[in-house]
Formats: sequence, structure tokens, C-alpha cells
Amino acid sequence: MADAASITRLIAPEAKRLGYELVRVRFTGGRRATLQIMAERPDGTMDVDDCAALSRAISAVLDEKDPISGEYTLEVSSPGIDRPLTRPHDFAAYQGHEAKIEVEPPLDGRRRFKGIIARADGDSVTLDTGKPGAPQEFTLPFSSITEARLVLTDRLVAESLARRNLNLHPEPQKS
Repeated sequence: MADAASITRLIAPEAKRLGYELVRVRFTGGRRATLQIMAERPDGTMDVDDCAALSRAISAVLDEKDPISGEYTLEVSSPGIDRPLTRPHDFAAYQGHEAKIEVEPPLDGRRRFKGIIARADGDSVTLDTGKPGAPQEFTLPFSSITEARLVLTDRLVAESLARRNLNLHPEPQKS
């Protein structure tokens, strides 16, 4: 059975050719295997039409190369607002936002951290888990991060909407 890394290597060129960046590829087994692909355009957007186009293109590659034995479900989606953080530039782009991060091996006896992304570079992310006025920072090496995602906050939603130039109350179109 194929793993997520080999599937990523197989489909990444097609995603890139279409103008998408892969955010996360997961392959889960069980009664019915699922291949979950999260992707976005370089500007962070991904709509339903984008998901459909990428799904068709990836399906064609998977059908041709046939890396997965047996039946499986293909799911293509955007990462969403409270997105997973999987690449170093994800952490840098969301500096100042709250995140939940899990590490292995534990750091200072902890596996789970929740706080504000204070800094990120190519090797690590620094998370401030303290309270306002009393910072407590942990520097987590990217190599030890097993799971990371943004926490849904009002500020994150507002910035996400602003980035996508959405208007919650659009004016009616004139005929």
C-alpha cells in the first residue's frame, strides 16, 4: 500500500502545473481507505471549482500510475480557516495567531502546546504560551512537530476574510 509521502511525490507536479500548492496529503486505511488532499493557490484561496479541477487532475494521475491497491475515497479540499500548519512558511505567514502544536519527542515533559506564534524560521517555531504581560516561550524544532493547526479566533476569521476580499454584506447588483 502506498504512503502519503510517495503519493505526494506522485501528485505534486500535477498540482503545481495547475497552480496549486499541496498543504497536506493523508492516506488512512480502515474499512474504506481515504486519500485526503488539502491544497490552495499561492494566495491562500481555494474554492469549490478549484477542488473539482484538482480532483479530476489527481484522479487521472492516480488512475494511470495506480499506486494504491484496493478501493479508496479521494477527498480534495481547502485547508480552511483553522488550517493545519504543515510547512515552515505556514508558521511565518500566521505569526501572531494562536496555534495548537504537538511534538514528539516531548519538550520539557510536554507533547502539546497552545499559544501565539511568536517567530518562525527555517528550522523552528517559537510559541508564546504565556499570558499577556507574562510571556513564556517555547522554541519547537520543525523536525519534532507531528501536528499543528491554527485555533479559530475572531481575529483569524477577520483577517482571512480581509485577505480574500470578501464582503459580508455585499450591495445588491444593479440590473
